Amino acid sequence: MKIVILDGFAANPGDLSWKGFSRFGEVTCYPRTSQQDLLDRAAGADVLFTNKTVLNRQAIQSLPQLKMIGVLATGYNIVDIEAARERGIPVCNVPAYSTDSVAQLIFAFLLQHANHVYEHTRSVQKGDWASSLDFSYMVAPQTELAGKTIGFVGFGHVAQKTADIAAAFGMRVIANSRTMKGQEDREGFQWVGLDELCAESDYISINCPLTSQTEGLVNRDFLLKMKPSAMLINTSRGPVVVEQDLADALNHGVIAAAAVDVLSAEPPQADNPLLSARNIYFTPHIGWATKEARVRLLQIAEENLEAFVNGCPQNVVNL
Repeated sequence: MKIVILDGFAANPGDLSWKGFSRFGEVTCYPRTSQQDLLDRAAGADVLFTNKTVLNRQAIQSLPQLKMIGVLATGYNIVDIEAARERGIPVCNVPAYSTDSVAQLIFAFLLQHANHVYEHTRSVQKGDWASSLDFSYMVAPQTELAGKTIGFVGFGHVAQKTADIAAAFGMRVIANSRTMKGQEDREGFQWVGLDELCAESDYISINCPLTSQTEGLVNRDFLLKMKPSAMLINTSRGPVVVEQDLADALNHGVIAAAAVDVLSAEPPQADNPLLSARNIYFTPHIGWATKEARVRLLQIAEENLEAFVNGCPQNVVNL
């Protein structure tokens, strides 16, 4: 069996091993694959693993030997799952491997905005504390999270884990999702409509998948319904947010701050309006990328391959 990993560097930049995959056949791992190189590198492959390399209908139809597609991520919008379904090719993703890591990043954003640790560190390093007349001073306001409201758009594994942390901080938790069912045992929790979520939340965390219904969901109208003191956090997918609208909202004080781990194009173009917006925090799509999460990612991807080889594919998103 020929197994090709199209873009393995992000998941494994060298601190992990693909050795387990070789139990099932000949493994070729490329750190990155451009769309121009895709068909040459994938030719003759029985199994393809991809993270961000797009497998569209044309590519899938051009690979007659292909029998399985493994996605080295939870989201699978880079694969034309309908084209794969028509050929009987299972597309297997890796669910819930980074739940703890992404929840941790969301709270890193919250805590940075609440306490401005970085700004105070730089101030002290510049000598401001040494020259201060007082034993304590602030370069940015300090905010207590207890009693604040956090609203989740989408309430899957990551949002639920983050809600657990928020509750431990004494925050009120509200959410909106496609189904708005369950969570009866979650103390103090409330399902709300989107308008109510925008109006009541001090922090809004975007945790919904990217679909035709959610693309552009966070737009000018959405942002105008938020509190002027509120913060928006997006760790889901970049296109859920209309970036020009968010930049305008930040620059005109419609909302207080934003934090994003994802953008509509990654890496971003130099003219992305968010790069020059006020009061925004960035991380370069690293919410999933702790070593612990990546160990789980490779382990589950390997288990997906083993299940396929044994005739019982698992984590299939298209069959």
